This record gives sequence, structure tokens and C-alpha cells, in this order.
Amino acid sequence: MTMATDVSRIEDIRRLEAAVRQRFGGTDILMNNAGISPGAKMFGPLENWQRLLAVNLWGVIHGTQAFAPHMIERGRTGLIINTGSKQGITTPPGEPAYNVSKAGVKAFTEALQHELRNTEGCRITAHLLIPGHVFTGLTARGRTEKPPGAWTPEQTVDFMIEGLEAGDFYILCPDNDVTTDIDNRRILWGAEDIIRNRPPLSRWHPDYADEFAAFLASPSPFRQG
Repeated sequence: MTMATDVSRIEDIRRLEAAVRQRFGGTDILMNNAGISPGAKMFGPLENWQRLLAVNLWGVIHGTQAFAPHMIERGRTGLIINTGSKQGITTPPGEPAYNVSKAGVKAFTEALQHELRNTEGCRITAHLLIPGHVFTGLTARGRTEKPPGAWTPEQTVDFMIEGLEAGDFYILCPDNDVTTDIDNRRILWGAEDIIRNRPPLSRWHPDYADEFAAFLASPSPFRQG
């Protein structure tokens, strides 16, 4: 079945949940995947910030709050998959509102998994999908052909299913340009901004350009395989 739903409106999500429960008896897999990117700059229109956060972050919260309690009550094995972004972890400059929304999804999903695993009798697990560059309607930006560096949605879904089968919480997807090792290094570098008291987003700071380049070129600090 399909139903037009505005995920920023809790009443819409509750109506969807009730319709699914009536037709199918309940939900086993919930994927909060709706997302927009209207180009909300730091000092851009407030309405862009509000709409982006309403869909990207509140949509995930609304979906989880409307569906999860009934999923838990059913006593069946199930999944809640929330779509995050690498931009919610490394927070590159240029799209602050989008970064804020996806950083919120990361923090929310981590807290959700902790809540679920500490709920007696709960057989639902939460997972954070972290796509790489995927060619979709959101990322196409007028292009009709997939860029060589991007994955297709099908590749991303296949990788996600492998991660779910392995029981992974963080499903960090590579793409044709960026390997898992590079992703890991970028994430580690960002975390060390705090530990080493570097300027925020030092990866893009001219004073640290050479150090970051050397870090990328050094032997991998991560176990392979």
C-alpha cells in the first residue's frame, strides 16, 4: 500500500501507522528515510532551516515514536533503520543545516538502540544507515547520468542488507570514490579535533592541510579485513 505522508507532521505519521496496523496487523521493519536539502546556509532564510529540520530530523523522531511502541508490543523480531549521513559525522562546511539534521539523527538513533536493548522483552533493534555518494533524485541536482564516483541506490541497499545480516549498528557505506579506510580516517581526524584541541573542521583549515594529507597517506591505523 502507499499513502501520501508529510513526515514533519506527527498526525500524518500516526495516521500511516494506524493504516499499516489495520491492513497488515503491524510493522516489522521501519525505515525512516525521508530527506530534503533545500540549501539552508548559515544566515540563509530561517524557513529553509525549519523545513529541513522538520523533515530530516523530526521526521525520524515522529516515525520512531509513532511506530516503535507497537512494534515492541507485538513481541516479534524487527528493525528500525534510520538514514543518516557522513555529513552528520564529519560535518563538512557548506551545508550546516543538513549537517545539524543528520548529526541529530545519529545521536537519536544511538540513544534509540540503547533504549531498545534495555527494554525487557524487546526484540527490535535500531540501525544507522550512513550512505556515501548515492545518485538519487536528491543528489542529482539536474544531472541525468550517474557520476562515476557515485553508487546506485541498489548498491547501497545491497550493502545495507549485508550490514543488517551481520548485526551492524553503524552501516557505513563506501562508494566508487571513497573507501572505508578513507572514511575511517576522516572520522578519526574529526574526533581528534576535540581531543587535540584543534580548530573545528581542521581538515579544511589551511594550517592543517599538510598534516591531514600526510595522515591520509600514512599506513592505515585500522585493522584490515
